[in-house]
Amino acid sequence: MIFAHKIALDLTVEQEAYCRKAAGTARFTYNWALAHWKMQYRNGDKPTAAKLKVQWNALKHERYPWVDDVHKDANQQPFTNLNSAFQAFFRRIEEGAKDPGYPTLKKKGHHDSFYISNDKCAVDGKRFRIPKLGWVRMREALRFEGKLMSAVVSRTADRWYVSLAVRVATTPMPCENQAGRVGVDLGVKHLATLSTGPQIDGPKPLKAALRQLRRTNRDLARRTRGSAHWQKTKKKLARLHATVAAIRTDALHKLTTTLTRSFRQIVIEDLHVKGMVQNHTLARAISDMGLGMFRRMLTYKAAVYGAEIIVADRWFPSSKMCRICGGLNEDLTLKDRVFHCAACGHTADRDLHAALNLHHYPGLLGK
Repeated sequence: MIFAHKIALDLTVEQEAYCRKAAGTARFTYNWALAHWKMQYRNGDKPTAAKLKVQWNALKHERYPWVDDVHKDANQQPFTNLNSAFQAFFRRIEEGAKDPGYPTLKKKGHHDSFYISNDKCAVDGKRFRIPKLGWVRMREALRFEGKLMSAVVSRTADRWYVSLAVRVATTPMPCENQAGRVGVDLGVKHLATLSTGPQIDGPKPLKAALRQLRRTNRDLARRTRGSAHWQKTKKKLARLHATVAAIRTDALHKLTTTLTRSFRQIVIEDLHVKGMVQNHTLARAISDMGLGMFRRMLTYKAAVYGAEIIVADRWFPSSKMCRICGGLNEDLTLKDRVFHCAACGHTADRDLHAALNLHHYPGLLGK
């Protein structure tokens, strides 16, 4: 099993300059490969990442000698990334996606990063070695023990991080105090409602920072593009967005870890988050909760702690089905916070009722 640990770096001015140059080299190489892929395809050829890589290696030293100022992986890994991007594009076409997402050019300042293979990097306590640069300081030590597979150095706002991928020889570790089964209903009022009773509220970091984000966006629009004040305000805005994302991720990590350590079986809904955000009234609230991220975290942590994830059918009416008689309340709307069954008179909190239905899934389907 491979785990990734993302750690903040403390870089000197010279080290940060090297990282910017390496990320710029990776971005330039990716854009060169994508441009030549398009050109060759228009000319009737069948381009591949491997062929483009051979062409690039034949001319890079003569035409772009500055690529040798940083380590080799910075101008080699982009071809693998481009190949993965096109494979995902073709797969989405086969699946009939309306917008398969054709690969686009990378922009400076957007997801700046570069890759380092495991034979070129090393970790020693709170230090990380970058080829052609040397040892740099990390904010914390690597928390996993195992074989270092790769590293990706990236920038978020004005901070640099390294994501270390480690292969860990581990087997599921069931916790002694794990209970049986729990149903988890996700929502926008409460992040999660458990069938055991507790309701966990999400931090809603975007809602809390919305006023400040609007003010900073307005300040950025009033600056002269490219000026020193514009750059300063742009960094401030990026830091705000990074803080919002970090708060949301932290809350989801704590919730998913608690669930997988506390229960042997966890029943969740098969939420179509992409379709849910098409509702413009709830789109911001749904995105602020991070519902899609919740399922991804829960899935890989369940494999670690020996929990089983049961995903209810997308059309299972967990909110509208009465758990007592099995009747459906078709008139239930999103604004109704209390479930009432006209057939048997059962009344319950909407979210807790849905969580209890999920707890007994699929047994209620037979009613």
